[in-house]
Amino acid sequence: MPHIAFLGCAHIHTPGFIKMLQAHPEIKIKSIYDYDHDRATKRAQELSATATDLPAILSDPEINAVIIASETNRHEELVTKSAAAKKHMFVEKPLGMGARDSNLMAAAIEKSGVLFQTGYFRRSDPMHQFLRSEIQKGTFGKITRIRGSNCHSGALGGWFNTDWRWMADPKQAGCGAFGDLGTHSLDIMIWLLGEITSVTATLDSGTARYPNCDETGEAVMRFKNGAIGTLAAAWDDIANPVQLLISGTQAHAAIINNQLFFQSKTIEAADGKQPWTALPAPWPHAFEIFLDAITHKHSGDLVTAREAAYRSTVMESIYKSADSRAWINL
Repeated sequence: MPHIAFLGCAHIHTPGFIKMLQAHPEIKIKSIYDYDHDRATKRAQELSATATDLPAILSDPEINAVIIASETNRHEELVTKSAAAKKHMFVEKPLGMGARDSNLMAAAIEKSGVLFQTGYFRRSDPMHQFLRSEIQKGTFGKITRIRGSNCHSGALGGWFNTDWRWMADPKQAGCGAFGDLGTHSLDIMIWLLGEITSVTATLDSGTARYPNCDETGEAVMRFKNGAIGTLAAAWDDIANPVQLLISGTQAHAAIINNQLFFQSKTIEAADGKQPWTALPAPWPHAFEIFLDAITHKHSGDLVTAREAAYRSTVMESIYKSADSRAWINL
């Protein structure tokens, strides 16, 4: 039976992870660590686990996997020490504050040979899987542009006023709304089209509910394959109807209100007028994929540490471009 420990319980997704773990009786949540002892104690009571210190968890031979859901600025210490202790790890996104710490962590994870996963759950969506397959087949021809959007009303609703306040503090989170939500769409865009060569962006405080924190923004990206990408992310939107748009010389796709509209010059019935439903089966949630991997049910479809580091590197460049009001080459 795998034994798991939490290293940090600060992230807003922690309650969701706990629910998924509670649905896995073959996994034991043994220990909880958080620098905030009260927070650790609360979660330990909820999980019938033990609140303890970091060295005790890392030296415990029974614990073979950890969930790192701490503030982002604490990831480097927790990840590198977990890698040295040979603990498999799920690390909540983003992996790091930027290029330096993310790549250092990726190198430590690769050297240790442990399983790694992060929270890019949108790869599990059948629409994204279908689009990736068709792009790889060449169905789209030359892709000229791609647009991603991931926005919600978190700032409008005061989601980060209390327990999750650190997530609106870039000194702890490494970013504001644009990095928090935009990294999911950025992951999909890179997963579909590949590497990015240059970026520019503009970010804004929006409602200014959270001082010194971006609440909304737009980025423009040039991909290595020549496509132009645009990315929107915000906590100030009451709706986000168009999540993804891809335009190529042979096909076009748009995900609107969680439905895929697909038009192709070569695929019969793909006229873009009705939702496209010929889709593959969904993958499990990214966290479930990690649990499957450590219980030896399935080890594929994990995000690599180097992929996670690359997304943090690109996002750091986007923030730098917004500060300098210039294009940044990667």
